[in-house]
Amino acid sequence: MNVFAGFDNRPGELTRQQLEICYSRVTDNPLDINMSRGLPSPEQLNLADSFLSLPGQSCFASAAAGDWRNYGGLQGMPEIRELVAEILLGLPADQIAVGENSSLALMHETLGYVFSHGLRGSPGPWGKESSIKFLCPVPGYDRHFAMCDAYNIEMVPVPMLETGPDMDMIERLVASDPTIKGMWCVPKYSNPSGTVYCGETVARLARMPTAAEDFVLFWDNAYAVHHLTDDEVPNQPIARLCEEAGNGDRVFVFASTSKIVLPGAGLAFIGSSAANLAWWLGHRKYRTIGPDKVNQLRHLLFFRDSKGVTDHMKKHRELLAPRFERLESELSHGFAGVSRVHWTKPKGGYFVSLDLPEGCARRVVELALQAGVALTQAGATHPNELDPRDSNIRLAPTYLDLETLGVAAQVLVLCVLLALAQRECSR
Repeated sequence: MNVFAGFDNRPGELTRQQLEICYSRVTDNPLDINMSRGLPSPEQLNLADSFLSLPGQSCFASAAAGDWRNYGGLQGMPEIRELVAEILLGLPADQIAVGENSSLALMHETLGYVFSHGLRGSPGPWGKESSIKFLCPVPGYDRHFAMCDAYNIEMVPVPMLETGPDMDMIERLVASDPTIKGMWCVPKYSNPSGTVYCGETVARLARMPTAAEDFVLFWDNAYAVHHLTDDEVPNQPIARLCEEAGNGDRVFVFASTSKIVLPGAGLAFIGSSAANLAWWLGHRKYRTIGPDKVNQLRHLLFFRDSKGVTDHMKKHRELLAPRFERLESELSHGFAGVSRVHWTKPKGGYFVSLDLPEGCARRVVELALQAGVALTQAGATHPNELDPRDSNIRLAPTYLDLETLGVAAQVLVLCVLLALAQRECSR
């Protein structure tokens, strides 16, 4: 399907009347395409088919003299922690704990402990404070923002630059406001822009003075091994830098295998200083006797070692890279000569961030939905779903097959161009 069939000009050169003709043809027979979430494609899930038959009749004796089938092992088995320690979290295995399948669940759980009991350096439980604020890089991850809403945390937006969040602004804020207790960070292939925090940004986050003695970084390393190019970005040693700066308890690092094997059967991980991890496990012991160690064994048998993880992720890249290339091709062709539309070209992760002229994003999402293409809601990339410029849309190309993605991208281009044309005519 060619959304612009019948017109020889490039999409960006079409008149409003021609764009409306194209749009009417689509809305007469609306599509049924959903690209609102960054889901792994069915082909990616199929890569883990053999994972489902594990562990089988394996030996269930752990090297730690434990039985993978029984209670216990609150921190997770040493073998699986060794497997992921460096590649996913950049921490020693003894500073990591294994949870269930969701790193978001571990973040929520950690906030719960902090609100009930406070961190080791807190004067008291956060829940008894009159005001708690978190810094939120924007555009950012809507699930982080939703978690702040759940805990009544005031969100302070911080612009995302090419080098990561605006550190000049961050340093001013945290130095002067003791109610700023934390910050969300997706340091590598950030959701949705694909931004990578540079070394200097990470070092400044580790060493900056803060008015709150218990300021903490929630370091979401969701895309640690999710590369799209040969230029594979390494993990930043945030925990080591914090330790060297005298702020060893400043960071909690989170990761998971949910987008590596199967989202419903992955493993989530939390890592921090030895003291922070002991604090966390001290509270978790009242929640559970131990996580699903059989699933930990299944991971160990499937991957064997860290090289097994990187080899598996190369198969993911073979499936994902063409999708990002197809989206890039459609956007480049569709917006050729349209100077007011910009988008990111990530080296990894799951998303592309589209920036439009101010006041256009909600209209584009509305037009696309009427044409049968569901996009992420405008505003989702900002706290409280309020993008003050109404200009950013998160694009998720991972789930759709190439042909469907191409059609969805053309409809997106059409809706953007039509929204711009309508806006110009209304002035």
